[in-house]
Amino acid sequence: MTQTPDRKALRQQMRQQRRRLSKHEQAVAATLLARQIQSHPLFLRSKSIAIYLANDGEIDPAQIVKLAWKQRKHCFLPVLHPIRHNRLWFFAYTQKTRLRQNIFDIAEPALRNTVRRPPWSISLIFMPLVAFDKQGGRLGMGGGFYDRTFAFAKDGSRTVRLCGLAHDFQCTAALPIESWDIPLDGIFTEKHFYPASNALKKRVSENG
Repeated sequence: MTQTPDRKALRQQMRQQRRRLSKHEQAVAATLLARQIQSHPLFLRSKSIAIYLANDGEIDPAQIVKLAWKQRKHCFLPVLHPIRHNRLWFFAYTQKTRLRQNIFDIAEPALRNTVRRPPWSISLIFMPLVAFDKQGGRLGMGGGFYDRTFAFAKDGSRTVRLCGLAHDFQCTAALPIESWDIPLDGIFTEKHFYPASNALKKRVSENG
């Protein structure tokens, strides 16, 4: 997945901006994000949720995990696929889950004695991102892990819902669309929920 110069520059700019946030600013953003999500129908209806552990200045979904556990939802974390390049597995995440650091120094569940779920069977996927647009475009870290893992969802027939989590300043006017991009169903920030339009899904389908 070769990145265009515009995408590279935007990724660098947004990563620097979120890294500059203070611990207090991150904590406030995390609390406001949880308030945005806790009463949203997408969250309330979902019995299984994939989440991530914040890294590199990403908005922290830890409070959302606690809400999900309280409501007896099943939570899952991404794990780097041990064989298939740039793809993810999803393993159960509970208060007793033992974590380990992966090759990117990001915590993930240890594989032994952990329940694994196929991505298509999880109701709601909360995805980290570096930048997004209001049409549902997502710019990730550049490895293509989520795009490859959820390539099955590109045809629009999916039942799983894909939602990005981000700081509101990560919103940009319009991201350049690549053929491999998987459009989101919406993006939650500490200020808003941005429901994605079907127009982007059509554009991605046409490019692919």
